[in-house]
Amino acid sequence: MIPAMPATATPSRQASVTALRFGRIAAMGTVAALILIAGVWGSWGSAQYVMLTKGRERGAVEVTRCGADSCTGPYTPVSVGSRARESVVIENTVAVRKGQTYSVVVKPGTDTVIRSGPAGMLYAWVPMGGALLLASVVVAGGLRRTRVAWVMAGSGVALLTAAFVVV
Repeated sequence: MIPAMPATATPSRQASVTALRFGRIAAMGTVAALILIAGVWGSWGSAQYVMLTKGRERGAVEVTRCGADSCTGPYTPVSVGSRARESVVIENTVAVRKGQTYSVVVKPGTDTVIRSGPAGMLYAWVPMGGALLLASVVVAGGLRRTRVAWVMAGSGVALLTAAFVVV
């Protein structure tokens, strides 16, 4: 040890290290929280219709035509109070194929439908799965909480894999 150096850190050095640690935790916690909020926000737009089906029009659509970003087909009602429609619009994704019949929920006040059931629910929450994966990197690197990060990453991978298998 050099005689000019103190054996322990000075109180001002400890305070600055503590302030920097708190700043890092606050900043990375905020980033992780914003990523997760964005994932929920992105998923909730369609998940609300799939998960909260009480009082909504439910039925089936047989896809007859597909364009660049949407498919159409006749709607057959299943729930009480739902009416048949000659043509409804469903988003053209990897989950929709021409000639197939899908169980759907009608968005209120429109002729737009969203796929329902387990496949529709998992597909609606795919943005949240991606957000969990992205936030896990922030939690592991910025917050240094590796166990929590592994749980988040595992949850995101499980959600994305389940959606891929079911759809």
